[in-house]
Amino acid sequence: MANSSSGKKSSEAIDSKAAAPPLTTMAVLAPAVGWLIPGAGHLIQRRWLRGGLLLGSIATMFVLGLLMQGHVYQPNGGDILDMLGFVGDVGAGGLYILTQVMNWGQGAISHATADYGTKYLIVAGLLNFISAADAYHIAVGKKP
Repeated sequence: MANSSSGKKSSEAIDSKAAAPPLTTMAVLAPAVGWLIPGAGHLIQRRWLRGGLLLGSIATMFVLGLLMQGHVYQPNGGDILDMLGFVGDVGAGGLYILTQVMNWGQGAISHATADYGTKYLIVAGLLNFISAADAYHIAVGKKP
């Protein structure tokens, strides 16, 4: 009995290793570029419509968040909600880097639209993370 179960485990381990997608240049480049510039991971794979829609929606959401005077979180080890907000914001890649260089989004939240703006900024970053993962799945052939 023990031999048959250990035989199953070893054959399952071999099958899972064989099913792993190959590491290609595009599999590394697409999500990295897609994180830095929203939608660019799709654009370099000639997915023009999807890349354009992602670029437009993520950039628009991020800019609207800034225009509503949303708060851009800084890296810190403080409150858990601040850390989660930072993770969401940093997902926007180059847009987040630009806000740090230009010192945008540092005002105090003093009205309701600023709170909504903060949420727009976080959601734009999270959407960009999903976009980069989608670009990876296209690059390795898991998604048409």
